[in-house]
Amino acid sequence: MSAPPLIIRCGAFGDMVLLTPLIRLLAARYGAPVDLITSGAWTLPLLRGMPELGHVQILTSRNTPYPLCPSQWAVVRWLKARGHGPVYLCDAGGKIRSLIARAGVDADDIVDGLTRADPGAGDILWPDLWIDVGMRDPARRAATRPIGDPARYRLPTLPVDAEQRAAIQRWRQREGIAGPLILFQPGNKRTHKRGKLGTLSQNKFWPAERWAQVARAVLDACPDGRVVLCGSPAEYAVLEDIRRLCADRRVLNLARELPVARLVALLEQAHSMVSVDTGPAHAAAALGCPLVVLFGAAPVALWRPIGPAAVRVLGGERGSAGRVEDIAAKTAIEAWRALGNP
Repeated sequence: MSAPPLIIRCGAFGDMVLLTPLIRLLAARYGAPVDLITSGAWTLPLLRGMPELGHVQILTSRNTPYPLCPSQWAVVRWLKARGHGPVYLCDAGGKIRSLIARAGVDADDIVDGLTRADPGAGDILWPDLWIDVGMRDPARRAATRPIGDPARYRLPTLPVDAEQRAAIQRWRQREGIAGPLILFQPGNKRTHKRGKLGTLSQNKFWPAERWAQVARAVLDACPDGRVVLCGSPAEYAVLEDIRRLCADRRVLNLARELPVARLVALLEQAHSMVSVDTGPAHAAAALGCPLVVLFGAAPVALWRPIGPAAVRVLGGERGSAGRVEDIAAKTAIEAWRALGNP
């Protein structure tokens, strides 16, 4: 009997949101939950409760030499024990390839997910790439099921269960966070790793004064609302600069209070979000939260968030020379209003 399908993808927060179409598609095609080898402490709380997801094997480091990394040993042991089955390799790292070679994974079981079936097609959104990948078969074919139009799996999705919804309501009541919530996400992966220094020096930086301008406009339009500044604890100082400039008790810095499971539940019930191009923006889109996204140098054609609700994209026209700082606060305010807000 063939092992269930396996995806190998060691991605950041947004990468794992964008991977959900592939997980759902493969689960449908093979009729079994999909196993996953990945990295990052956020993966389990982000994808928890996803019925299409099977066993998750966490690789804590790809850079540590193999003799010194127990999680690499565990990955190799687990791969050896699972036997033959389709393996969708969606990670470009040479370390991953060395691990699967060490585990003896047969090349006939592997679909190389980062080799385009049509290399001349140009940049396409990650979910569309993953749909293309998910319709391929390894040389050693396993039994699959007809699924109809694969495009119906295209939109990223995230699960939020009853326990998370109840927990977020208790938390909001305890903290006195009432009214419509408009979420701001000023930081990104570099901010998370390096704090304020990591924000000021890169293309996704937007000055605190502009975030404050947008916050004031949002609160003028929604006087009963709250502007929630989102981020990880490492981003607290960046968010605090914005909160101080706003000088309004309705602006909340929650960088120290948003573990992944709580953030996901908060995104599901939020009124809207304004974010730089980063992982929580993809989560917001997947959860149907109306969204304005500020792009710098990243290609919009590859990274634009998609989901069931409205998404307005600003910036990204200048390619590698682009900076979020090129976007005026007035432009972001108009985009937020175009979501259907007052």
